[in-house]
Amino acid sequence: MDFALTEEQKIFRDQVIRFATREIAPRVRDHELRGDFDVQSFRKLGDFGILGLHFPEELGGSSADVVTTVIAGEALGEAGVDGGLTLSYGAHTFLCADTILAHGTDEQRRRYLPKLATGDWVGCMGLTEPDAGSDVAAMRTRAEKRNGSYVLNGTKMFITNGPVADVAVVYARTGTGEKRSGGVSAFVVDRGTPGFSVGKRLVKMGVRTSPTSELIFEDCTIPEENLIGQEGAGFLMAMRTVEWDRSALLAPFVGGMNYVLKKSARYALERRQFGRPIADFQAVKHKLADMKIFIEAARSLCYRIAWCKDEGKPLNHLEAAIAKLFVGDWSLGPANDAVVLHGGYGYCHEYEVERYFRDSRLAPIGGGTSEIQKMIISKLL
Repeated sequence: MDFALTEEQKIFRDQVIRFATREIAPRVRDHELRGDFDVQSFRKLGDFGILGLHFPEELGGSSADVVTTVIAGEALGEAGVDGGLTLSYGAHTFLCADTILAHGTDEQRRRYLPKLATGDWVGCMGLTEPDAGSDVAAMRTRAEKRNGSYVLNGTKMFITNGPVADVAVVYARTGTGEKRSGGVSAFVVDRGTPGFSVGKRLVKMGVRTSPTSELIFEDCTIPEENLIGQEGAGFLMAMRTVEWDRSALLAPFVGGMNYVLKKSARYALERRQFGRPIADFQAVKHKLADMKIFIEAARSLCYRIAWCKDEGKPLNHLEAAIAKLFVGDWSLGPANDAVVLHGGYGYCHEYEVERYFRDSRLAPIGGGTSEIQKMIISKLL
C-alpha cells in the first residue's frame, strides 16, 4: 500500500483547508453555542462540491475516489470545522445519498442525488430505534405491502439530520420468520409524506450543530417504487455503510485532532509559568507527543480502509472494527490532555479544545459502540 498523495490530491487538500478556514470556521462558535444547524455552511459544502464528491459527474458529483473523499473530510477537521457539521455531512452523503447511489434505481438516483449533492436537500438515515441500537436486527419498524404500496409503522431514534431532512433512507422489517438479520428492507421516504413526522429535537452534550431527533411513522404510505434495491436486502445495505463509517466518517475527527494539536502546541509556547514557556516542561511535551501518536495511527487506519475500498478489495470487518475502536476510545485521552494543557482556559468555550473534548465523547458510542467493536474483533479472531 502506497499512501503517498498525488500532486492533484495535495492541491485539493490545501484548497479544502483554505475554503473551510475562510468560509466555515469563523461561523462555528456562534452556531455551536446556540446549537443551531448551519444551513449556510452546509450549502457552501455543496457549492464547493464536497457533499457529492464521489457521485458521478452526471449526478452532480466529481467521480472522486474514496481516498480523495477521506482527504476532504480530514481537511475540514484540520481547518477547524466543528464535529456537528461534519457529522451532518457524513450522515447526509454516506449514510443516505450513497445508499441511493449504490442500490437505488436510475430514476431514484436522478430524482434525489443532484439535489443532495448541492445541499438543496438534506438527507438522513433511519436505522437505530429506541430498543434497537447496536442490535440492529432487533428493529421493530415494519413495512407492510398493500395494494402496490408499502405502509410503514414504527419509530427511529437518534437520527442525525432528522429535524431538517428532506429525504430519509429508512430501514424496516418486511419479512416474517426469517433469521433476525433477514427480512429487512430499505426505503426512501420524502418529508411531508402523510404519516411521517419528526419528534422533538434532542439536546446533546456535543456535536450540537448536528440536529438529532426521532422519526415517527404512523401508517405512512409510500409507493412501491420507493423500495431501494431488493426486498429483504436492507441488512446488507446497512452493513455496506460500515466502509464509509470507518473511513470517511472518521476522517474529520482525525483532522480535528490535528487542529487541536496545533492550537495546543502554540499555546504551550506562548503560555509562561515559573519564568518559562510551559512547552519546556516534560509533562506538557508528553501530552503533545501523545496527540501526535494518536493522529498518525488513526490516519493510517482510515486511509488503509479507503485504499482497500478503491482497490476493490472486500471489506475486512476486523480492520474496520479496529479503526472504529481505536479512534473512538484512544481519542479520549488526547482530547482530555488538550483541555488540561490549556488549564482554566481549556474549560472555556472560547478555546476550541473545549468543544473538541465534548464532540469526542460521541466517538465510542455512535456508529457502533466500542463494546460492539470488541465483540466483532474477538469473534473474527
